[in-house]
Amino acid sequence: MNKKIQILAITGAIIFSVFVLTSSDNETSIPLPKPNSYSENDSVIILAENLDKPRAIAVFDERIFVTEKDGYIRVIENNILLESPLATFRTVNVFDGGLLGIALHPNFLTNHFLYVFLTYEENGNLWNKVLQITEENNKLKDVEIILDKIPGSSFTNGGFLKFGPDGKLYVGTGTVSDESHLPQDMNSLSGKILRLNDDGTIPNDNPFPNSYVYSLGHRHPQGMTWDDNDNLFVAEFGPEKNDEINLILPGKNYGWPEQQCSGSPDFENAILCYDPSIEPGGILFYSSDRIDFESKFIMASMRASNLYQVDFEDGLSSQKSILSGNGRIRDVVEGSDGSIYVITSNTDGKGFPDGLDDRLLRILK
Repeated sequence: MNKKIQILAITGAIIFSVFVLTSSDNETSIPLPKPNSYSENDSVIILAENLDKPRAIAVFDERIFVTEKDGYIRVIENNILLESPLATFRTVNVFDGGLLGIALHPNFLTNHFLYVFLTYEENGNLWNKVLQITEENNKLKDVEIILDKIPGSSFTNGGFLKFGPDGKLYVGTGTVSDESHLPQDMNSLSGKILRLNDDGTIPNDNPFPNSYVYSLGHRHPQGMTWDDNDNLFVAEFGPEKNDEINLILPGKNYGWPEQQCSGSPDFENAILCYDPSIEPGGILFYSSDRIDFESKFIMASMRASNLYQVDFEDGLSSQKSILSGNGRIRDVVEGSDGSIYVITSNTDGKGFPDGLDDRLLRILK
């Protein structure tokens, strides 16, 4: 993708049009079905209900793994939520910390490795760590810490992680506070995109010698994905405004807290900038042809309560709702058959949950 993509500074008047898209009357929007009312012909089905503060999804064949903030890994197998969690971890009780991101090893079929991002407290300090979990028959068999002492926060831990096309594990970490300059400190793991080998060691081809740091200057990464050309994109929260979608280049600085979105030749500019905030969550480039999207870039939004498709070249005018009517949407992933899976985020303290929130949904067509 051309780095000279125009930056979109979205004004209050324009962003209002984004929120208008939350109406289920919009022709591009798929309304949420009533619980347990779907049939095989429906576009959206509910796979699980009553999830408690879910954070991230990982899919493997007929199994979907969901992290819950309070420390549980839940398993949905053959469209049924299993009663017993795969694993239960002790987490710290802070607003935006706990058991956050989850990723499956590219060779999960043979090694059964899962990776999660966990916030904890030690001697009055908040930290994050990355765990490698071995599962067997939906139960925890073994667990190992592969990266520890990532500075933690009550509100901005980041915590999203995924394996890239190169087989490396990428981890988004947040800042400890909006006043902290640790995202600009190369000796700190705070406010970075980190790149690891699957055992937690440092790859030899990282942009900085003997360092996990892949890029720096990030505030609160929430989602990451790669396009067909293996370009890495990251979505992150701004401080009430200036949410960003960034094209991540190895060794580059994205400015936080010195820059928000764009403006300085010393830092990389965001390719999308949302003012006011829409709280982007998980993102993906849709690779299948099962669902006929006009744009391949798909973005979950919590504050705007929609799943969107966006064309970077056309900007805001191309942003259309795919799914609405279910409140805050936290994460989105693509299944091997081209289905889209999303989780809602109405029990996270910012939403308005009903008696069946939160939900795991599957978009079929």
